[in-house]
Amino acid sequence: MPGNDTAGLPSEAFFTPGTSSFTEFLAAHRPGLLPTARSLPDGVRMPPDRFPHGTTVLALTYRDGVLIAGDRRATMGNLIAQRDLEKVHPADDHTAVAFAGTVGLAVDMVRLYQVELTHFEKVEGTPMTLAGKATRLAAMIRQNLAQAMQGLAVVPLLAGYDLSAPGGGRGRIFGFDAAGGLYEKQDFYAEGSGSPYARGALKKLYRPGLTRREAALAALQALYDAADDDSATGGPDLNRRIFPVVCVITADGFERLPEPETGELSREMVEARTTRPDGPHALL
Repeated sequence: MPGNDTAGLPSEAFFTPGTSSFTEFLAAHRPGLLPTARSLPDGVRMPPDRFPHGTTVLALTYRDGVLIAGDRRATMGNLIAQRDLEKVHPADDHTAVAFAGTVGLAVDMVRLYQVELTHFEKVEGTPMTLAGKATRLAAMIRQNLAQAMQGLAVVPLLAGYDLSAPGGGRGRIFGFDAAGGLYEKQDFYAEGSGSPYARGALKKLYRPGLTRREAALAALQALYDAADDDSATGGPDLNRRIFPVVCVITADGFERLPEPETGELSREMVEARTTRPDGPHALL
């Protein structure tokens, strides 16, 4: 951030005592840099076909941690705005955030959230707890409420590996609403326009103790089902070699599944769908 001193020295803001929140620092000294500062005039509501919107993301816990995934499509009304959008991003070593909603605001919010967690750790000398990360993200979403009411909503999905959880480390999932409401989800959750169909698929496919491969296949099956019923969600594009983003978070940290692995699992799933179009049956 540029200083006010003509000699290139940092501005006085950098030496003013405050909290460990970078977002609050910006709000106090450079509010115009916040994504939530760019609101529409009062009474104006943005039509849904004017800006790209991201659609379906999901997360589920498995034996070694938590998996988070998203399709790649962004839409503007009935148009496909982008086929290879990245909706899943690492927030820090043991946390990831995926988003549905207005793409431009969501990308800015994710970047600010990444800086927020890094800033806190540098100031406090210790990483924020997973519950604290969820609470901080909820506060950032709440700041966007005015724009959400005007049709520019951002609804993230947070997944992380809690190293300090009672009984040992484990994966945890947090969902939000457009007003910043925070809800911890058990086992699995999905967000976005295709989320009802993705959650329905996960209800029949999820079981405790899934391996990484089984969890990845369950996520791909759920995204496929979402794309089957929701035109805004994109399934695996075998011709263009565009596959969903699938990431895992374990005690070892964040890892995005390599493209060859995701592609192989996607082809395996699509091939199986030729004989069973509705997907695998639930185990009884």
